[in-house]
Amino acid sequence: MLKIEYIWRELLDRVIEKRNPEFTITELSKKFSLSTSVVNHALIPLRDLNIVKINKTSSKIIDWERLLFFWATRRNLKKEIIYSTFANLPVYDREGLMPPEVIPTAYTFFRIEFNRIPADYDHIYFYSNNIEKISKRFPKKKGNPNIYILKPDRYLLKSKKIGLAQLFVDFWNLPEWYSKDFQEATLLEIRKRLGS
Repeated sequence: MLKIEYIWRELLDRVIEKRNPEFTITELSKKFSLSTSVVNHALIPLRDLNIVKINKTSSKIIDWERLLFFWATRRNLKKEIIYSTFANLPVYDREGLMPPEVIPTAYTFFRIEFNRIPADYDHIYFYSNNIEKISKRFPKKKGNPNIYILKPDRYLLKSKKIGLAQLFVDFWNLPEWYSKDFQEATLLEIRKRLGS
């Protein structure tokens, strides 16, 4: 994940998870140990698109939905794949055999979080940097991969759970035909949470 994406994710998490659209450039700079110029670089296109309003003392997210789509179109999830393999097991068995420290995303996360699925799925995605443990349980095999391990960033490792914004963005970037059903269902869940 690019450093500027930390900022976009943080802004979305503030609105969606904490219902707090306020932020300051200095605060973001300190939280992510980034220079204010990097934070400004992340905010300039958002300001130009009227997604955020930047003031000297306090700034505000004014269009979370446009920010969500903005990030989704700029994320490159394919670059984050650090391991993939095929396992000839039912999807729930594959999910259950994952080490406990992995961070689910995509279809698995949606099923766990909302206790339902908008479509059947076969591919599973997790964030983890412990490839050794995963590859012992799921060694490399021939066949189209149905298990994908994504590289987590250090802030995701701290929180140990993705937010709904990252879930939506991950779905946006997945190639499976059923990802669109999950993406639309995630957007509805976000709107429901925010009462919009």
